[in-house]
Amino acid sequence: MNAEPTPRPETLTQTHPALGILRLAALSASPDWAPDDETLDLMFEQVETGALAGLTPAEVWPELARGLMGPAPSNMLRALYACGALAEVLPEVAGVFGVPQIADDPPQVDIGLHLLRVLDEAARCDAPLPVRFAALVMNVGKSDSPPEHLPVHYRHVERGQPRIAAMCERFGVPAECRELALLALAECERVHRVSEIRAGPVAAMLDRLGAFDRPQRYAQLMTLCACDYRAYQGRSARDYPKAALLDIALAACAGIDAAARSADALQEARAAAIAAAFRSERWSDSRA
Repeated sequence: MNAEPTPRPETLTQTHPALGILRLAALSASPDWAPDDETLDLMFEQVETGALAGLTPAEVWPELARGLMGPAPSNMLRALYACGALAEVLPEVAGVFGVPQIADDPPQVDIGLHLLRVLDEAARCDAPLPVRFAALVMNVGKSDSPPEHLPVHYRHVERGQPRIAAMCERFGVPAECRELALLALAECERVHRVSEIRAGPVAAMLDRLGAFDRPQRYAQLMTLCACDYRAYQGRSARDYPKAALLDIALAACAGIDAAARSADALQEARAAAIAAAFRSERWSDSRA
């Protein structure tokens, strides 16, 4: 594949200034080039003059998608953030920078900086656009969590759903990007917490994730969860343990004839098969 030509500051004047800002940021999603101080200053000046105000979301999306699909998508976000454009075109994403989230070691991470690492993990495994878009937006509900609760983010899913839906509507993103982003918002943290102690909830989770009837979407979600896991310090070379656990559960259900059973009977059969594979109980006292 032919490499992108090395961009120049003149890009800001050769095209619409606002498009030039986005184009340079998108082209910087490469390990071979990043805007120098002169270019960033020029981008900042254009943002300060309000150049982005006249740009339509339909013009913004192709440049965002271009940068997200680059080999180093974090560079695009860094460039947009540095020149002030991120707050203009993606205020929901800009809002998560500087917000803490629980981690292992260290005990907290900046959600925005973590997001950059997740995007680069997604690029390293050549993830498709839906995975990268979901990584970009799945934490937007955490930007305004009550300060007294930080670094915990109660009810961020409820806050995040309308924001993701609004961004997708605004930019006209593909339906598969929207679906995976909303699924990741609701399920990624649950996948990180999944356990073999009770098999029934694992069966229910696999059903929710589309493991039985939408294998491509399920695979994309697991790719995203693995990237999110590896983006934490000290995990970049590790396999994602929850993926292995869910692979065992999914394999245990492979021989069950879904067409011959009612929904309840199918769920019970899957729970029993997973319990046998895990050597665990099927259900707790509550199936919530």
